[in-house]
Amino acid sequence: MTAPIRTAVLGPTGRLGSAICRALLDHPDFTLAGAVVRADSPAVGEDIGAWLGGDPIGCRAEIALEQAVHDADIVIDASLPTMTVAAAERLASLGGPAMVTGVTGFNRKQAALMTASATRLPILMAGNFSLGVAVTEALVREAARLPAADWDIEIHETHHKRKADAPSGTALMLARAAAETRGETLEDIATWSREGMTGPRQSGSIGFAVSRGGAVVGEHAIRFLSELEEITISHRALDRSIFARGALAAARWMTNGGTGRPAGAYSMQNVVTD
Repeated sequence: MTAPIRTAVLGPTGRLGSAICRALLDHPDFTLAGAVVRADSPAVGEDIGAWLGGDPIGCRAEIALEQAVHDADIVIDASLPTMTVAAAERLASLGGPAMVTGVTGFNRKQAALMTASATRLPILMAGNFSLGVAVTEALVREAARLPAADWDIEIHETHHKRKADAPSGTALMLARAAAETRGETLEDIATWSREGMTGPRQSGSIGFAVSRGGAVVGEHAIRFLSELEEITISHRALDRSIFARGALAAARWMTNGGTGRPAGAYSMQNVVTD
């Protein structure tokens, strides 16, 4: 029998992090080997199993990254951009283990630092851990090959009322996939909002529409519109557990049966196409 994948989690007390920890405990091919929290977290020193409302598992929340990852095969990150960047740089200097991160919202400097770390460390960066969203991204790339002059792109996304950022990281990821396929940079062609007398739509731009309300887990629709027809590619998340399941699938792919992956930048596209 193959040994369980020893996994350390960054940000185990947040909504996504705690879901990932519970999924790790529910899957016999994984074991929770470490957990890293902020210095001001009330979970410092606490057993993560007990913290999640279950039985103690002998894994305590640590502040020091080195303490939490020394026995790990993989690190799954569900923290915040500042912690993610610092952890990636430290793991690269330590020689591993590899990182899977679902954190979004990096500024340009942080994104550049993550790219630099990926030259020395295997890093999978997921704009969304959902396997369905990964397939959606692949479909968007294919549809974006349609002639840019004939087809406009609009992205509509809806999330629960507690979500703080807009557009969502997933909407941005899908828009970037379309822009890159057309040889463009999203920041150069995005129309972030419309209000008042905006005039005609700029040809070749990618527009966004954002809704917030209730307890919607996540809905995304990418519309390709021409004068005579329309293609809509959409994804709807029905349960938050899909994100934890996707994180585990990414970890399995990155560990590659114990042989691991070479240093480099990876994405969920690798997971669903390999």
